[in-house]
Amino acid sequence: MVLIVRGFIFFYIPNLNKENIMNKLAKDFGNKIREIRKQQGISQEGLADLAELDRTYIGGIERGIRNPSLKNIAKIAKALRVQPRELFNF
Repeated sequence: MVLIVRGFIFFYIPNLNKENIMNKLAKDFGNKIREIRKQQGISQEGLADLAELDRTYIGGIERGIRNPSLKNIAKIAKALRVQPRELFNF
């Protein structure tokens, strides 16, 4: 569940420890990027080129094993032509 209060995003995931919560968020975030990328018909390599990031880095984010910085989240959102907040709508 996602709760937004005064512009802050709070995630509530019951019965999970801190490590599992972070893993779930990373996987959900990566899945959202993959979903938007595929809807737009962009390959991982194409997204990497548009975002000026490495293809393997994009793959790692989509698999939930990389934790991108805010700077890189902004680059990915710009490359996908979406607002960064849309990447967190999962």
